[in-house]
Amino acid sequence: MRSTLLRITQQEEINFLLTNRLPRRLATRLAGRLSRIEQPLIRRLSLAAWRMFCDVDLSDAATNEFRSVHDCFTRRLKDGARRFDPDPGLLVSPSDAIVGACGRIERGRVMQIKGLGYTLPELLGEAEEGSWLEGGSYATLRLTAGMYHHFHAPHDLQVEEVSCLYGDTWNVNPVALKRIERLFCRNERAVIRARLVGGGKILLVPVAAILVAGIRLTFLDVTRGRRETPVRRFPCKTRLCKGDEMGWFEHGSTILVFAPAGFTLCDTVVEGATIRAGQPLMRCPEPDDA
Repeated sequence: MRSTLLRITQQEEINFLLTNRLPRRLATRLAGRLSRIEQPLIRRLSLAAWRMFCDVDLSDAATNEFRSVHDCFTRRLKDGARRFDPDPGLLVSPSDAIVGACGRIERGRVMQIKGLGYTLPELLGEAEEGSWLEGGSYATLRLTAGMYHHFHAPHDLQVEEVSCLYGDTWNVNPVALKRIERLFCRNERAVIRARLVGGGKILLVPVAAILVAGIRLTFLDVTRGRRETPVRRFPCKTRLCKGDEMGWFEHGSTILVFAPAGFTLCDTVVEGATIRAGQPLMRCPEPDDA
Protein backbone atom coordinates (compact mmCIF):
# COMPACT_ATOMS: atom_id res chain seq x y z
CA MET A 1 0.00 0.00 0.00
CA ARG A 2 2.70 2.47 0.98
CA SER A 3 4.81 1.72 -2.11
CA THR A 4 1.75 2.13 -4.37
CA LEU A 5 0.88 5.52 -2.85
CA LEU A 6 4.48 6.66 -3.15
CA ARG A 7 4.63 5.68 -6.83
CA ILE A 8 1.45 7.64 -7.51
CA THR A 9 2.55 10.79 -5.69
CA GLN A 10 6.01 10.66 -7.23
CA GLN A 11 4.57 11.06 -10.72
CA GLU A 12 5.41 14.64 -11.60
CA GLU A 13 1.99 15.75 -12.87
CA ILE A 14 0.17 14.33 -9.84
CA ASN A 15 2.80 15.57 -7.40
CA PHE A 16 2.63 19.10 -8.79
CA LEU A 17 -1.17 19.07 -8.79
CA LEU A 18 -1.40 17.83 -5.19
CA THR A 19 1.20 20.19 -3.78
CA ASN A 20 0.70 23.38 -5.79
CA ARG A 21 -2.59 23.58 -7.70
CA LEU A 22 -4.68 24.22 -4.62
CA PRO A 23 -5.25 27.30 -2.46
CA ARG A 24 -1.76 27.33 -0.97
CA ARG A 25 -2.42 29.90 1.74
CA LEU A 26 -5.58 28.15 2.91
CA ALA A 27 -3.92 24.72 2.80
CA THR A 28 -0.99 26.09 4.77
CA ARG A 29 -3.20 27.60 7.48
CA LEU A 30 -5.24 24.41 7.79
CA ALA A 31 -2.17 22.20 7.91
CA GLY A 32 -0.64 24.43 10.57
CA ARG A 33 -3.73 24.10 12.76
CA LEU A 34 -4.15 20.37 12.21
CA SER A 35 -0.49 19.67 12.92
CA ARG A 36 -0.88 21.13 16.42
CA ILE A 37 -3.89 19.03 17.45
CA GLU A 38 -2.94 16.93 20.47
CA GLN A 39 -6.03 14.69 20.60
CA PRO A 40 -4.56 11.14 20.79
CA LEU A 41 -6.51 9.54 17.91
CA ILE A 42 -5.95 12.44 15.51
CA ARG A 43 -2.30 12.59 16.53
CA ARG A 44 -1.77 8.87 15.85
CA LEU A 45 -3.57 8.99 12.48
CA SER A 46 -1.69 12.13 11.41
CA LEU A 47 1.68 10.70 12.36
CA ALA A 48 0.88 7.43 10.58
CA ALA A 49 -0.14 9.28 7.41
CA TRP A 50 2.99 11.44 7.52
CA ARG A 51 5.26 8.43 7.93
CA MET A 52 3.47 6.65 5.07
CA PHE A 53 4.44 9.37 2.60
CA CYS A 54 7.84 10.39 4.01
CA ASP A 55 11.04 8.63 4.95
CA VAL A 56 11.20 9.49 8.63
CA ASP A 57 14.09 8.39 10.84
CA LEU A 58 13.40 9.01 14.53
CA SER A 59 16.28 6.88 15.80
CA ASP A 60 18.27 9.96 16.86
CA ALA A 61 15.31 11.94 18.23
CA ALA A 62 15.53 12.98 21.85
CA THR A 63 12.17 11.28 22.44
CA ASN A 64 9.77 9.08 20.50
CA GLU A 65 6.75 10.42 22.39
CA PHE A 66 5.19 13.37 20.57
CA ARG A 67 2.21 15.52 21.55
CA SER A 68 1.31 16.29 17.93
CA VAL A 69 2.60 16.12 14.37
CA HIS A 70 4.01 19.62 14.84
CA ASP A 71 5.88 18.39 17.91
CA CYS A 72 7.42 15.64 15.77
CA PHE A 73 8.23 18.01 12.88
CA THR A 74 10.17 20.28 15.22
CA ARG A 75 11.76 17.49 17.28
CA ARG A 76 15.13 17.88 18.91
CA LEU A 77 17.88 15.30 18.73
CA LYS A 78 19.80 13.37 21.33
CA ASP A 79 22.90 15.09 22.66
CA GLY A 80 25.81 14.43 20.32
CA ALA A 81 23.62 13.26 17.41
CA ARG A 82 25.24 15.87 15.15
CA ARG A 83 28.96 16.66 15.28
CA PHE A 84 29.98 20.09 14.01
CA ASP A 85 33.43 19.96 12.42
CA PRO A 86 35.60 22.22 14.63
CA ASP A 87 38.03 23.15 11.83
CA PRO A 88 37.88 27.01 11.59
CA GLY A 89 38.79 26.69 7.92
CA LEU A 90 35.45 25.03 7.17
CA LEU A 91 31.98 26.47 6.78
CA VAL A 92 29.70 23.56 7.67
CA SER A 93 26.17 22.70 6.65
CA PRO A 94 23.62 24.47 8.85
CA SER A 95 21.13 21.62 8.49
CA ASP A 96 20.41 18.11 7.37
CA ALA A 97 19.59 18.34 3.68
CA ILE A 98 19.76 17.05 0.15
CA VAL A 99 22.08 19.25 -1.90
CA GLY A 100 20.34 20.96 -4.81
CA ALA A 101 21.84 23.40 -7.29
CA CYS A 102 25.26 24.61 -6.19
CA GLY A 103 28.31 26.21 -7.74
CA ARG A 104 29.72 29.62 -8.59
CA ILE A 105 27.94 32.97 -8.51
CA GLU A 106 28.37 34.59 -11.94
CA ARG A 107 27.06 38.03 -12.97
CA GLY A 108 24.85 38.02 -9.89
CA ARG A 109 23.02 34.92 -11.08
CA VAL A 110 22.69 31.42 -9.61
CA MET A 111 20.76 28.32 -10.61
CA GLN A 112 17.48 27.17 -9.11
CA ILE A 113 17.67 23.90 -11.01
CA LYS A 114 19.27 22.97 -14.32
CA GLY A 115 17.93 25.32 -16.98
CA LEU A 116 16.33 27.83 -14.60
CA GLY A 117 18.10 30.55 -12.64
CA TYR A 118 17.44 33.68 -10.63
CA THR A 119 19.38 36.78 -9.65
CA LEU A 120 20.52 37.76 -6.17
CA PRO A 121 18.71 41.14 -6.29
CA GLU A 122 15.46 39.27 -7.03
CA LEU A 123 16.02 36.94 -4.10
CA LEU A 124 17.24 39.55 -1.63
CA GLY A 125 14.72 42.23 -2.54
CA GLU A 126 17.07 45.07 -3.46
CA ALA A 127 18.35 46.16 -6.86
CA GLU A 128 22.01 46.41 -5.82
CA GLU A 129 22.05 43.74 -3.14
CA GLY A 130 24.53 40.88 -3.47
CA SER A 131 27.21 42.48 -5.65
CA TRP A 132 29.82 41.64 -2.99
CA LEU A 133 29.11 37.94 -3.62
CA GLU A 134 30.25 38.03 -7.26
CA GLY A 135 32.59 35.11 -8.01
CA GLY A 136 31.67 33.40 -4.75
CA SER A 137 29.96 30.09 -4.05
CA TYR A 138 26.43 29.01 -3.23
CA ALA A 139 24.63 25.85 -2.16
CA THR A 140 20.94 24.97 -2.12
CA LEU A 141 20.07 22.75 0.85
CA ARG A 142 16.64 21.10 0.69
CA LEU A 143 15.15 19.70 3.88
CA THR A 144 12.58 17.01 3.16
CA ALA A 145 9.47 16.69 5.32
CA GLY A 146 10.91 13.74 7.24
CA MET A 147 14.25 15.33 8.11
CA TYR A 148 15.42 17.05 11.27
CA HIS A 149 14.14 20.61 10.79
CA HIS A 150 16.43 22.72 12.98
CA PHE A 151 19.29 24.74 11.49
CA HIS A 152 22.49 25.90 13.15
CA ALA A 153 25.32 28.40 12.85
CA PRO A 154 27.73 27.11 10.16
CA HIS A 155 30.70 28.92 11.75
CA ASP A 156 31.51 31.21 14.66
CA LEU A 157 29.74 34.39 13.59
CA GLN A 158 27.77 37.50 14.41
CA VAL A 159 24.35 37.99 12.88
CA GLU A 160 24.19 41.63 11.79
CA GLU A 161 20.73 41.90 10.25
CA VAL A 162 17.70 39.85 9.29
CA SER A 163 15.26 40.82 6.55
CA CYS A 164 11.87 39.11 6.29
CA LEU A 165 10.35 39.06 2.80
CA TYR A 166 6.78 37.89 2.64
CA GLY A 167 5.42 36.05 -0.37
CA ASP A 168 3.89 32.83 -1.66
CA THR A 169 4.20 29.27 -0.34
CA TRP A 170 4.99 27.14 -3.38
CA ASN A 171 6.36 23.67 -2.72
CA VAL A 172 10.16 23.70 -3.03
CA ASN A 173 10.65 20.12 -4.25
CA PRO A 174 12.39 19.41 -7.59
CA VAL A 175 9.07 18.97 -9.39
CA ALA A 176 8.05 22.54 -8.56
CA LEU A 177 11.55 23.94 -9.12
CA LYS A 178 11.44 22.69 -12.72
CA ARG A 179 8.08 24.37 -13.40
CA ILE A 180 8.00 27.64 -11.43
CA GLU A 181 10.53 30.25 -12.52
CA ARG A 182 12.30 32.19 -9.75
CA LEU A 183 10.47 30.12 -7.15
CA PHE A 184 12.74 31.04 -4.24
CA CYS A 185 12.21 34.72 -5.11
CA ARG A 186 8.44 34.27 -4.86
CA ASN A 187 8.20 32.43 -1.54
CA GLU A 188 8.39 33.80 1.97
CA ARG A 189 11.97 33.92 3.17
CA ALA A 190 14.38 35.39 5.68
CA VAL A 191 17.72 36.88 4.67
CA ILE A 192 20.24 36.42 7.49
CA ARG A 193 23.35 38.58 7.05
CA ALA A 194 26.28 37.41 9.15
CA ARG A 195 29.97 38.16 9.60
CA LEU A 196 32.32 35.32 10.46
CA VAL A 197 34.66 35.57 13.39
CA GLY A 198 38.06 36.12 11.79
CA GLY A 199 36.61 37.92 8.76
CA GLY A 200 34.31 37.36 5.82
CA LYS A 201 30.57 37.73 5.36
CA ILE A 202 27.95 35.15 4.40
CA LEU A 203 24.23 35.03 3.73
CA LEU A 204 21.82 32.34 4.88
CA VAL A 205 18.37 32.44 3.30
CA PRO A 206 15.78 30.05 4.80
CA VAL A 207 12.86 29.74 2.37
CA ALA A 208 9.38 28.76 3.53
CA ALA A 209 7.11 26.35 1.67
CA ILE A 210 3.56 25.04 1.52
CA LEU A 211 1.68 23.32 4.38
CA VAL A 212 3.24 25.02 7.39
CA ALA A 213 5.45 27.79 5.96
CA GLY A 214 6.90 28.64 9.34
CA ILE A 215 10.46 29.90 9.81
CA ARG A 216 11.33 30.44 13.47
CA LEU A 217 14.54 32.13 14.60
CA THR A 218 15.76 31.38 18.11
CA PHE A 219 17.96 34.49 18.33
CA LEU A 220 15.41 37.07 17.15
CA ASP A 221 11.66 37.62 17.40
CA VAL A 222 10.44 38.42 13.89
CA THR A 223 6.77 37.59 14.47
CA ARG A 224 5.74 41.12 15.40
CA GLY A 225 4.51 43.59 12.80
CA ARG A 226 2.17 43.45 9.83
CA ARG A 227 2.61 40.59 7.40
CA GLU A 228 1.37 42.85 4.60
CA THR A 229 4.64 44.78 4.75
CA PRO A 230 6.69 43.32 1.85
CA VAL A 231 10.07 43.63 3.57
CA ARG A 232 10.88 44.14 7.25
CA ARG A 233 14.42 44.63 8.56
CA PHE A 234 15.66 43.72 12.01
CA PRO A 235 19.10 44.98 13.08
CA CYS A 236 20.90 42.39 15.16
CA LYS A 237 24.19 41.90 16.96
CA THR A 238 23.94 38.28 18.08
CA ARG A 239 27.13 36.23 18.49
CA LEU A 240 26.81 32.51 17.82
CA CYS A 241 29.33 29.70 17.98
CA LYS A 242 29.54 27.04 15.31
CA GLY A 243 26.73 24.57 15.94
CA ASP A 244 24.53 26.91 18.01
CA GLU A 245 20.91 26.66 17.03
CA MET A 246 19.67 29.48 14.79
CA GLY A 247 16.09 28.34 14.27
CA TRP A 248 13.85 25.75 12.70
CA PHE A 249 11.28 25.13 9.99
CA GLU A 250 7.82 23.92 10.87
CA HIS A 251 7.90 21.68 7.80
CA GLY A 252 10.48 20.65 5.23
CA SER A 253 11.91 23.52 3.21
CA THR A 254 15.17 24.99 1.89
CA ILE A 255 18.18 26.98 3.08
CA LEU A 256 20.30 28.87 0.53
CA VAL A 257 23.90 29.54 1.57
CA PHE A 258 25.95 32.26 -0.15
CA ALA A 259 29.60 33.16 0.41
CA PRO A 260 31.89 35.61 -1.46
CA ALA A 261 34.92 34.91 -3.63
CA GLY A 262 37.54 32.86 -1.83
CA PHE A 263 35.04 30.36 -0.41
CA THR A 264 34.93 27.09 -2.35
CA LEU A 265 32.54 24.16 -2.18
CA CYS A 266 33.93 20.99 -0.65
CA ASP A 267 34.39 18.08 -3.05
CA THR A 268 31.58 16.10 -1.40
CA VAL A 269 29.03 18.88 -2.00
CA VAL A 270 27.43 17.90 -5.29
CA GLU A 271 23.85 17.97 -6.47
CA GLY A 272 21.86 15.05 -5.08
CA ALA A 273 24.23 14.33 -2.19
CA THR A 274 22.85 14.00 1.32
CA ILE A 275 24.52 16.13 3.96
CA ARG A 276 24.03 16.43 7.71
CA ALA A 277 24.22 19.46 9.94
CA GLY A 278 27.83 20.04 10.93
CA GLN A 279 29.45 18.32 7.94
CA PRO A 280 31.82 20.33 5.69
CA LEU A 281 30.08 22.55 3.13
CA MET A 282 32.64 25.12 1.98
CA ARG A 283 36.30 25.86 2.56
CA CYS A 284 36.98 29.34 3.89
CA PRO A 285 39.65 31.53 2.30
CA GLU A 286 43.01 31.86 4.01
CA PRO A 287 42.92 34.68 6.60
CA ASP A 288 44.97 37.00 4.35
CA ASP A 289 42.43 36.52 1.55
CA ALA A 290 39.21 36.86 3.57
